Amino acid sequence: MTGRRRTFFPRPSKAAALAAAAATACTSLIAGCGVIPGATGGSRDDPITVMTWAPEKTKATNKPGVPAMAQAYARWVNAHGGIDGRELKVLTCNDHNDAVGAADCAREAVDQDVAAVVGAYSQHGRSFLAPLEVAGIPYIGGYGITDDEFSSPLSYPVNGGEPALLAGNGRQLAARCDRVALVRPDTLAGDELPKLLNSGLRDGHHKPVADIRAPEDGTDLTPQAEQALKHAGAKDGCVTAALGARTDTFYDSFRRTKDDYPPVRISSVLGSVDQSLVDRTGGASGPYEGAYVTGWYPAAGDTRWAQMRKVIREQAFGDNRVDPADAGVQTTWIAYTVLKQAVESLNGGEVSAHTLRRALDGGLRVETGGLTPPLSWRFEDLIAASEFPRLINSGVTFQVVRDGKFVPARKGFVNVEETLEQSA
Repeated sequence: MTGRRRTFFPRPSKAAALAAAAATACTSLIAGCGVIPGATGGSRDDPITVMTWAPEKTKATNKPGVPAMAQAYARWVNAHGGIDGRELKVLTCNDHNDAVGAADCAREAVDQDVAAVVGAYSQHGRSFLAPLEVAGIPYIGGYGITDDEFSSPLSYPVNGGEPALLAGNGRQLAARCDRVALVRPDTLAGDELPKLLNSGLRDGHHKPVADIRAPEDGTDLTPQAEQALKHAGAKDGCVTAALGARTDTFYDSFRRTKDDYPPVRISSVLGSVDQSLVDRTGGASGPYEGAYVTGWYPAAGDTRWAQMRKVIREQAFGDNRVDPADAGVQTTWIAYTVLKQAVESLNGGEVSAHTLRRALDGGLRVETGGLTPPLSWRFEDLIAASEFPRLINSGVTFQVVRDGKFVPARKGFVNVEETLEQSA
């Protein structure tokens, strides 16, 4: 491995922000936002308080299942004696899918003296990570949608994020497609996607992708569908879309346009397409039949998700926000698995932001029941990709929609570490 470990020095200019009261929608599983002193679990009788946030009720991306899964996890673990005998309290926050909201959520986490932010989703990494860094609060198992999550020394990612998905999607398509068109958001985060997809295509000695931008809140993406079909519309052509919640909007426009062009195969990545979307759009007779999909984890029907599904049945029955096939819900489950094992590794000692960071930095090895490779955040576990210095899990899965279900297109995890290193 090459490169040096990044050293963190607090930014004094941010200090004043730590005392600011956040005007944010925050709720606590047990006792509301007014958390009692010592909520970070300083003694055996103190609860362990953490926060999970995500955007809800916005015009673009919404992930209500993320905080809902966190709350269900807390109900479950508390019903079984807590974590190492301690009650788990989960605060939730709506980041409203904007930078101000994300910063407000982070400041609320600081104000409430949480031990960690766990399993959260936000597209505004720098806005929420700066306050957390100043306060020394670890960010465990974020969704991985921003590059900042793979550079901040207080971030402990559980998957390879968008970088691994796009690099992996390129690898998956390189062996199957002659020409590839990528439809992606016209955002700063979206600007990184073509380079990552091309790095995977390049591994298969494939020509570069056609880069097609789409508005993040677009409701009719027919122009983008026409562009994609013009480029890929030939034998063994493929169109891949990574638009998050708007991916189905694109493929709806695509369905209405495709008959005027030669047939192509379609593709996407987990989080943009999932089992619930396939079911909702007709299953085996719907537009996603035969689609190639790159994911972080085993397919949603895999038996390794059995424990998570059991918890959802017990603690979130009837809550339609908590979809076990949603990548945000899955990532939140894995993030709380990390938190549980990190707390247990302290052997009854103080649970705080400081002790959790020390455990995670000190070589804690987290087993997730095969949902990911074993996770560890030591210096020697980081991959040698200068743009993603905190990335430890470069495994992805290749899946295909067959008979309306996600099934493995290739057994096991595909490691895209070298692809990511070459893309830097």
